[in-house]
Amino acid sequence: MKIGVLCSGGDSPGMNACIRSIVRTALQRGHEIVGFMDGYQGILDEDFYFAAAGMSRFLMRTVSGLSKKGGTILNSSRCPEFATVAGMQKAADILRKLEIDALIPIGGNGTLTGAHEFRQYWDGRIVGCPGTIDNDLCATDFTIGFKTAVQTAVDAIDKLRDTAASHHRMFLVELMGRHCGFITLHAAIAAGCEVACIPEAPVSVEKIVEHLASLKKLGKSSIIMAVAEGYHEGVISLQEKLKAAGAPFSMRAVVLGHLLRGGDPCPDDRILATQTGNLAVEAILRGETDKMAGVLHNQPTLSPLVDAIAEHRKVPQELIDLLNCVSK
Repeated sequence: MKIGVLCSGGDSPGMNACIRSIVRTALQRGHEIVGFMDGYQGILDEDFYFAAAGMSRFLMRTVSGLSKKGGTILNSSRCPEFATVAGMQKAADILRKLEIDALIPIGGNGTLTGAHEFRQYWDGRIVGCPGTIDNDLCATDFTIGFKTAVQTAVDAIDKLRDTAASHHRMFLVELMGRHCGFITLHAAIAAGCEVACIPEAPVSVEKIVEHLASLKKLGKSSIIMAVAEGYHEGVISLQEKLKAAGAPFSMRAVVLGHLLRGGDPCPDDRILATQTGNLAVEAILRGETDKMAGVLHNQPTLSPLVDAIAEHRKVPQELIDLLNCVSK
């Protein structure tokens, strides 16, 4: 069997570990692995990863030491053409010509939605892996890269805390998560932030200022506010609104942005990536398709793609309540 693998959408720490697991599992089972560069665009351009001089397929040694490396050796991109009927038909024709039997896309909601829709145009097997720092996919406890992104955010906030305390200042720290507050909420709890602003639990500017004023009365002289990027159009806009509403602290805004996607994956992300990559290959060899490999309740689990992408995963209310309790 000839299996294609690609990374699509935003990169996440652990994608390389997932590629390694896919390659090692497939080759040990006697099958061939081909890597497509730049996501679905690589299929349309017939752009392959060359593991050795003139060889467009993976070897065992190609992926040695890959688990510890951030980013993705296959590169990643978004492909508007693939989102069209014509683009999917073209991709299907190319995969048939290349005699690709199965495809393993590694990515988030957009990547796996595209994979699910692609089943209408191509009869090969498709099993995806959840590669996104947002942690917004259902049918898995965590997504590849999420825990590393939280660690990166906490490290940055811990450093900002020193400066905030030294200058009696409030820092508004913007974290990735346009529609999802998982990174912001987890980082806020881990770093002891006084305020977290996430899309799932909107709070008015007036309520935030009221809370800040109460903290000031209790003797707080510095504040860290973690803010999801889509909240009130980001921290720059929010800072101006807070200032206009009478926030009682001198403020500075910091945008961590794409910093959260980089860096070597933490051990948990390496393990998750290895588990899901292995499961994806084994599922394909069993004849499964239109599925996502995840880990639910600490057990590798195969779920229909439609279940994974049906909605954005909800932030647990108990974590919101926990932050509200310990930040007052």
